[in-house]
Amino acid sequence: MSLDPAVVDALSGVSTATLTTVLLKKGLRNTRMRGTRPLRPGQPRRVGRAFTLRFVPAREDLATPESWSSPVSTRAAIEAMPEGCIAVVDAMGVTDAGIFGDILCARMSKRGVAALVTDGVVRDGAGVADSGLPVWCQGVAAPPSVAGLTFVGWQQPIACGGVAVFPDDVVVVDDDGAVLIPAALLAEVVAQAVEQERFEAWIMGEVEHGAALPGLYPPDAANRARYEATKTRS
Repeated sequence: MSLDPAVVDALSGVSTATLTTVLLKKGLRNTRMRGTRPLRPGQPRRVGRAFTLRFVPAREDLATPESWSSPVSTRAAIEAMPEGCIAVVDAMGVTDAGIFGDILCARMSKRGVAALVTDGVVRDGAGVADSGLPVWCQGVAAPPSVAGLTFVGWQQPIACGGVAVFPDDVVVVDDDGAVLIPAALLAEVVAQAVEQERFEAWIMGEVEHGAALPGLYPPDAANRARYEATKTRS
């Protein structure tokens, strides 16, 4: 199911830092995927539904170059990715075998995939960086995936960076990493996160004008009333 463009637009203005705070208030502490760092600085924030891919440890009879032509392969998975999705790859934190290289990432970019997120690494780093596909990962490594991993399927529940990811959950990525929003909580998280960003922007304005933090952040009743008054005027 594609993501509502209005949701994409709203979350494009919300930082992952804000999202983790909103999710924490809902009791979800484990939503940031560990090891997911932007491959290159300045990548744009991306929002999309998770399209999941899963690797398991390499097994010599299965993890072979010939497996790349199998119906169950990373190549086949890429052709199933819908436009606007974020590919989330469970590489078990393996950092000595690149899950994708420049050609696969270029194909994902051509298909309109919004981003690639993995707790592993990619290969052909310079080519991947130039492919047009924003990537969040642990870094780069020269060996191919079959040197350390066996690809087993897509669109099934996975673990990425210690976070449970289900197909169609929503992922937001920015310079602080990748954060997951459970699909069932999307509407209320979006509403609260947008409001939190607006509120913090007001607080920042107050700080820039010399306001002290006690009673402002978090707000006491008087400051909360002042903030609410700004909403009625806008």
